[in-house]
Amino acid sequence: MLGKSQASAFKAARVYNGLKHEEEYSYVDISAGLDQKQLVAVGGLLLAVVVLFLIKRLVLVRLKEKARSETSSMSGMYRVLVLSLNAPLSLTIWVIFLLLVKSVVSVFQLDDERTLTILNVVIESSIIITLFLFLERFSTYSLRRYKDQSSLVKNTSAIAGGALRALLAVLAILIILSAMGISITPIVASLGITSLAVALALQPTLENFFSGIQLVMDKPIRIGDFIELDSKEQGFVEKIGWRSTWVRMLPNNIVIVPNSKLSNSKLINYYYPERELSVPVEVGVHYSSDLEHVEKVCLEVAKHTLRTHEYGVDTYEPFVLFHTFDSSSINLTVMLRTREYFNRFFIKSAFIKLLKKRFDEEGIVIPFPIAAINFQQEQHQEQHQEQQQEQQHEQK
Repeated sequence: MLGKSQASAFKAARVYNGLKHEEEYSYVDISAGLDQKQLVAVGGLLLAVVVLFLIKRLVLVRLKEKARSETSSMSGMYRVLVLSLNAPLSLTIWVIFLLLVKSVVSVFQLDDERTLTILNVVIESSIIITLFLFLERFSTYSLRRYKDQSSLVKNTSAIAGGALRALLAVLAILIILSAMGISITPIVASLGITSLAVALALQPTLENFFSGIQLVMDKPIRIGDFIELDSKEQGFVEKIGWRSTWVRMLPNNIVIVPNSKLSNSKLINYYYPERELSVPVEVGVHYSSDLEHVEKVCLEVAKHTLRTHEYGVDTYEPFVLFHTFDSSSINLTVMLRTREYFNRFFIKSAFIKLLKKRFDEEGIVIPFPIAAINFQQEQHQEQHQEQQQEQQHEQK
């Protein structure tokens, strides 16, 4: 009887120990299975990122090939897309990575409400930043690409680009704050209150900004125009920015003029309304010269210069005007015409060399400055003064 009870107790102990070992083995297997799922999740995330970056590279390479192969206006659009999509595609990969992390976060036992809320806010903010970054880059590179095809885009590219970036940045910040659950109504309302203080603090900057808009809209100057400032400095308009205008001088240095000062000053635009302009050349000939012959020779040389010189306007009819009896010469002006103001130095130099050579061949004299002294007149004046002095002495 005792043996049977001991055997039953022994069997019961073995069954209990077996069940205990099975529970331990089952717990070990579950733990091992959970670690394996985490590794698979991490590996899947890394593989997805690598695949997405490969897709991004393929897309950019394909767009670059299209930009090189296209000969129409679409090639410019493809180049703009290549430059615009680089950073936004990287952010898109980041957004997709966050979405994948959100889908496998339960594997890491982090699927509490706070973690999911933070992930949702980060994902929404990243999507907004990606969209606005693409819009900003696309607009900026489009302005740079097509500014040479339109004078309006060329003159407004700097101001429009800065204003557009500022507007997109403000909109992105407001939308992100709204996505985070922050009410933007008080912020928008406070902008109206603080705008007065900001306007007073930034009065010179705002004055320059609106003066730049005035310069762009009124178009007294354009990018590429050759102008003369009120300070007598001359140069080409390099850039009309939101604060200042850059003028490249002939010695290849830059003069930066505030827009407010430029809009309120007097200046000369040598490219407006057109680039062609007259070039007067002053000439003096001897009093003994045949003026009809002088005029004929000057016109022949002027026409030849305008036809053969690269900066001459061959359709222009030059003319000669005699205007001054000078102390040693009769002065005249020969009117030429050149393609733009900067070229007038070269065409004037070429005309003077040809005219001097032709005058020498024709025997026309260009006199040196001469001061003639009339001794007889001087003696007569001295004698007259002596007679007056003698008469005054006799009267006394």
